Amino acid sequence: MKYQLLFLIAAFTGGTALFGQSAKKPTIDLKTNEAEKKVDVLVDGELFTSYIYPDNVKKPVLWPVMSPGGNMLTRSYPMVNKAGDRTDHPHHVGIWLNYGDVNGLDFWNNSEAIPEEDRNGYGTIYHQSIEKAKSGKGKATLITKSLWKSPDDEVLLEEKTEFDFKAMDDMRIIDRTTTLTAMVDKVKFTDNKEGMFAIRVARELELPTDKPTELMDSHGVVTKVAKMDNTNVKGNYRSSEGIEGGEVWGTRAKWMKLSSEINGEPVSLVIIDNPDNVGYPTYWHARDYGLFAANTLGQKIFSEGKEELNFSLKKGESVTFKYRLVVASEDLSDERINELSKAYEKM
Repeated sequence: MKYQLLFLIAAFTGGTALFGQSAKKPTIDLKTNEAEKKVDVLVDGELFTSYIYPDNVKKPVLWPVMSPGGNMLTRSYPMVNKAGDRTDHPHHVGIWLNYGDVNGLDFWNNSEAIPEEDRNGYGTIYHQSIEKAKSGKGKATLITKSLWKSPDDEVLLEEKTEFDFKAMDDMRIIDRTTTLTAMVDKVKFTDNKEGMFAIRVARELELPTDKPTELMDSHGVVTKVAKMDNTNVKGNYRSSEGIEGGEVWGTRAKWMKLSSEINGEPVSLVIIDNPDNVGYPTYWHARDYGLFAANTLGQKIFSEGKEELNFSLKKGESVTFKYRLVVASEDLSDERINELSKAYEKM
């Protein structure tokens, strides 16, 4: 265990600790395809994820996300019709970062499902450019620029995001660093539960429930299901504070783990907050149906009105948000996650 922890710290902080020097690091290739509006992230030739910015998704996202064992961890819908998928919340696509109230505009809930007559209440994040795409051994870096716009095409925020992709045999890491710069006199992030760094997971990673819902059937038709089949649904949340299951919603913690099993592969998804973030430690907007989100800004609803942030920026001011997502082919222990968290804090 001590060897593993030293290796993790070395491999994922870019350091050269003794046990990290001779270890074989996978090759991470970034393949840019502007025609298809995506950048594929390949680990030793196998797809890990893709940065995509299609016209029919209202923000750039990472989709799909694959486990080290090759299983898809993100929900397929609405990008692909897959039997057994939930069909709620069409704006939940892959991994993303946005917010539910920016100068009164809802960036979070925007999707093609919004009726034309209601679209003036929603904001869109437009990919602008790929500034850097550097492949490498054990690590690759993608830097992008985007614009947060109102329906009348006013630029509210300029976004610069750096994705650092890291890999070892049974673990992948995505470190996301996003800097938002205000382009108008004032940008207000009014307290809202819809935020902010999030992933929508596959059915197998949801928490078991017998609540009625709507699922995609084998013919691509949305079908009402009175009672859910939980045969392969084994998800469970656990926070850094030791809280588990659905009770994690609305609690604060420096990290959150979602663990499960998919096609026989044990898996962990861990989101780690960073002390540099506004509102640290984050509140968790983590749901049993597969939405897994860290919301550092929406404090009012989570604290039942005891806290209120209403963060804002003046024109020219910037704020940076940092999040680490760990994808592992095992049920990671608190000890290992704490080591990954401490290493992230030092970066």
